[in-house]
Amino acid sequence: MPSDFPSIGNLIKKPADDQAAAPVSDDKDSTAKFAQKMKKIGLKEKEAITSQNAQSLGLQYIDLIAFPVSAESLRAIPKEVAQERGIVCFYATPEDLRVGILEPSEELGQFIFDLGERHHAEPTIYLISENSFEHVLKLYDNLPIVKEITKDINITDEDLAKFGSDINNLQKLQEKFANVSVTDILILMIAAALKINSSDVHVEAEEGGIAVRYRIDGILHDVATLPKEQWKRFVSRIKLLAALKININDKPQDGRVTLRLGSGTLDVRVSTLPTIHGESVVMRILHSGSKGVTYDELGLRGDAYNRLKKEVERPNGMIITTGPTGSGKTTTLYGILRTLNKPGVKIITLEDPIEIKMEGINQSQVDISRDYTFAKGLRSILRQDPDICMVGEIRDLESAEISIQAALTGHLMLSTIHTNSASGAIPRFLSMGVKPFLLAPALNAIIGQRLVRRICSNCVVEDQINEEKLRQATELLEKLPPAEKAKVDLNNLHFYKGAGCEQCSGLGYKGRIGIYELFIMTKEIEQIILSEQVSEYKIQEIAIKDGMVTMAQDGVLKALDKITSLDEVFRVSQ
Repeated sequence: MPSDFPSIGNLIKKPADDQAAAPVSDDKDSTAKFAQKMKKIGLKEKEAITSQNAQSLGLQYIDLIAFPVSAESLRAIPKEVAQERGIVCFYATPEDLRVGILEPSEELGQFIFDLGERHHAEPTIYLISENSFEHVLKLYDNLPIVKEITKDINITDEDLAKFGSDINNLQKLQEKFANVSVTDILILMIAAALKINSSDVHVEAEEGGIAVRYRIDGILHDVATLPKEQWKRFVSRIKLLAALKININDKPQDGRVTLRLGSGTLDVRVSTLPTIHGESVVMRILHSGSKGVTYDELGLRGDAYNRLKKEVERPNGMIITTGPTGSGKTTTLYGILRTLNKPGVKIITLEDPIEIKMEGINQSQVDISRDYTFAKGLRSILRQDPDICMVGEIRDLESAEISIQAALTGHLMLSTIHTNSASGAIPRFLSMGVKPFLLAPALNAIIGQRLVRRICSNCVVEDQINEEKLRQATELLEKLPPAEKAKVDLNNLHFYKGAGCEQCSGLGYKGRIGIYELFIMTKEIEQIILSEQVSEYKIQEIAIKDGMVTMAQDGVLKALDKITSLDEVFRVSQ
């Protein structure tokens, strides 16, 4: 305490004997002033201690009592979170984020990092005192109530009819885009995507203009080029609707827009990425309310259909689907879950993201920013007493080991793994570090798959196949298992294609179907795993000997049945 600070005796003056005592109120005022001054001295000492602590920790220090904290800064961290974690945001701009903390910790550091990632800003950490912290918490009570702003796009049935009536092929879209205003471009993009059944809309800034491309049945198609001067207005509009930062164009951003259609709602996931000529925008249409395919509609046939159906009816074990990104693995798992989704069965899924919502199933979404990973989520869902679990992807040893333990302890576990074929899944598991003696008894079945486009049934015609492709197809058919080979006339092969019509937008294809290979665990494969001399080629050789039809063979059989073309089969399987 400073030496010149007055003593209590000096502050409270005693009345003289021959004078009347001073009014009592004067004594009370003096005491109150003294207490207030003492409090200020105490607060200054606490602030000084906080400043010293900040210096020793290598942090900056700030006293927030007189600092102008904006409402936007406070909204960066909800009050409940601020109280729980001992952190407040006192300054926020698109480029700068400043937070005050009571005490540093590793967990709080991760929270601040995630906060900066979400706001696309660089966070700066300050140490603050309890007094500053309590002062900022009180400011939350004065926050104005902000009405929720809907960011939905309302597209009526009339809009769909207006923009989609003349869209019979992709060539007409260029003319359509040239005749609409900038404000209607987004509605036209969505309406056209829905009309021609596109899964993704790509809008890319190029040197000479804006390229618009649609992904239809897995293939990208150029549909239009827009004037360069429309770019900034379009990007600003889609960013505003998707709740993205309009003034941030040098960092990737992700958001979501809800479409209010006449028949219901539709979610659109929006992703932006900075490129050399401007930002690239991709809009993925999520048909979350769609019916989805059933097990019978997946495209499994013959022995594979029956063998897999038997395996999914078992009470425990693992069923794994394999293939590259976009090969329909999750769709296959959804088809299986629809078969298993019955009263008396508890099913929990762990996905990233949840693209199709299913009634009667508990679906949980992974959130890496909040440290909710596949491995941690898997541990949690097993404590929920499920009968069947579906995990979107097995990525590492931890999630693989938990999945295997679940399969060995009475759960049916469905998941995916990235390999090129069914026989490649076992070497992939072992390369992660999974113990062979646990993997062998846990596995029930492994599925390898690709997606091929269906021939449009309205314009199917016979295809003229050159000698080289015919030779390749014949070789595949000759190696079929005897039961399947007996159904094919190798001397009279006919293949087909789509000529192109209004129903398929002139593409000759409409929709997709899977081509599959499936092998069930056998004693011979189990012995190979336990011997630790595993090779993809050896496992495939054993599986074929046991009657497995390969993906390429399944594709050629579907081509003979007018389901797909031979070109499609060779495109995805070779």
